[in-house]
Amino acid sequence: MSQEVLVQFVGFESKETVREYTFQVRETAQEPREFTLTIDQAAFTTRLLRFQDAPDVCSSRLRQELIANGNRPAETHFHISHAELDDYRSRHTPVKRSMFHRPRDEEY
Repeated sequence: MSQEVLVQFVGFESKETVREYTFQVRETAQEPREFTLTIDQAAFTTRLLRFQDAPDVCSSRLRQELIANGNRPAETHFHISHAELDDYRSRHTPVKRSMFHRPRDEEY
């Protein structure tokens, strides 16, 4: 993905079985292109994903597609899989530590 690409979240629409997220991609001297990404409603009801994290998940996937395809993916619609949601959650969930945990670097 070149530096001259702007990915802008436009909004979402809640449908019966999915939530659809819309993005515009703008390049210098090019008409903006619109992309939609969907996430199953079940991902939210089963707490696989929080509503506020969905635009970030979709943006990450769209950026991956842009990078992989020289900013010109053949598709304009992508579906976020449960495996992608699991990966996102594992990368963004803080490690839980005991209140009695003491970092090994500190000396008392």
